[in-house]
Amino acid sequence: MSLELTDVTLTYPDGDARLTALDRVSLTVPPGGLTAVIGPSGSGKSSLLAVAATLIGPDRGRVVVDGTDTTGLGRAGLTALRRTTIGTVFQQPNLLPALTAAEQLQVMAHLDGRPPRKARPRALELLAAVGLEGLADRRPHQLSGGQRQRINIARALMNAPAVLLVDEPTSALDHERGAAVLALLRTLTREQGTATVLVTHDRTHLDAADEVAEMRDGRLRPLHGARH
Repeated sequence: MSLELTDVTLTYPDGDARLTALDRVSLTVPPGGLTAVIGPSGSGKSSLLAVAATLIGPDRGRVVVDGTDTTGLGRAGLTALRRTTIGTVFQQPNLLPALTAAEQLQVMAHLDGRPPRKARPRALELLAAVGLEGLADRRPHQLSGGQRQRINIARALMNAPAVLLVDEPTSALDHERGAAVLALLRTLTREQGTATVLVTHDRTHLDAADEVAEMRDGRLRPLHGARH
C-alpha cells in the first residue's frame, strides 16, 4: 500500500491538559486511489495531512509511506522521504512571481539535486498533462486562478511521488473550475499511480473520489456511497 495510517493518535498541549487532534485514526490508500476526507474546520483534517506528510510525528500509531515505516526515521530520513516520495498540493499555489510555469516545476528538480535544465522535458510533459500545453513560458500574473492551481498540482508531481496530499484545492475557485480541478486530480491519480488524499470541506464534487471519509472530533469514519 502506498499510504497506510494505523491507529494514529496525535495530541497537542492545551493548558495543563492535552487536546486530541487525531483519535486512533486508520486510513489506507492504494496506488491509483483517491480518498476524499471531509469535515468541518477544527475536526482534525489538517492534522491528518500533517501526519501523512511526516511533518508531525504521532503520539502513537504507524505511518507507512510507499512501504517505508516512518516510525524509526530521523530528521534527515524524513526530509529525504518527503522530497522523493510525497507530493503536496497546498490550498494556495504560492507560485514564485519571477518564474515561468515550467520553471515553477523545474525548481523542484533543483531542490532534489538535479539540474533544472535537464528537468524541462518532464516539466513540459506535466504541464501538458494538466492542460497547460503552450503556456510553459507564462508567468503567474499572466494566468488565471484555475491555471495557477493546475501548476500547483503539476509541481507536486514533478518528482514522481508515490503519495499525493491535497489541501482544499477548490477553495479559491468557482464551481466550474473547482469541478475541473477535481476531475483532473482523479485522472492524474490514475495515470501517475499515486495514492492521493484530498482534504476538503466541499461536498459538491465527491464523485471524483474512490473513497470518502468524514473527520469529526479527531475520529475518521468511512461514509456510505463512496464510488468503488
